[in-house]
Amino acid sequence: MTRIFRLDASIRGEASVSRALSDTLLETLTSELGDVASVTRRDLAADPVPPTAWSLAANAGFVPEEQRTAEQVDAVAYARTLADEAAAADVLIIGAPFYNFGVSQHTKAWLDILITDSRFAPGTQPGAGKTALLVASRGGGYSEGTPRYGWDHGTPWLVRIFRDVFGYETEIIETELTLAEHTPAMAHLVDLAKEHRARAHEAAAEHGKRVAAIYTDAAAA
Repeated sequence: MTRIFRLDASIRGEASVSRALSDTLLETLTSELGDVASVTRRDLAADPVPPTAWSLAANAGFVPEEQRTAEQVDAVAYARTLADEAAAADVLIIGAPFYNFGVSQHTKAWLDILITDSRFAPGTQPGAGKTALLVASRGGGYSEGTPRYGWDHGTPWLVRIFRDVFGYETEIIETELTLAEHTPAMAHLVDLAKEHRARAHEAAAEHGKRVAAIYTDAAAA
């Protein structure tokens, strides 16, 4: 059985490009893997991490268990639930929308509280031998040669966390100019945005097939 965990964080609902790309990725993976795939999902926009959960769980780590407050006990249990979902998976699909030049607050809150669980603490490498697929979408243009090249402070941070801190084999499916069709000032970029999106969906399908093949071959070995 190949276990997949999908995380969504976009606040744009059905208009979300990161969700659409994650759909393509997940559909390809599950289609290629067939009955040996299981999927767990968490939607941080619909069910965000409570704002006090991280501080409660983090501070609980400095207090003997018998001295923790009821709120700290609940926060630690909540962190354990989130960690259980991620730790059980062989493949992570992380929908990573780009807001205000960085990672979304929902994703950051999820990662902060995840790291309070001992399985995801720095140095533990919980992702060793596993795969993380980051689906990054950016509303504007941040590629090399654009005026805001270098302003993407979200994607490199996510790669650092998943690859270097957690130890996952980390890959990126990305697109940008996602707001072109909704922003009059970007109207001249609509065609380019559509090209970016089409290539990203192709990349998502290719990644899904390749990753599925890795786990299929491993199961057959």
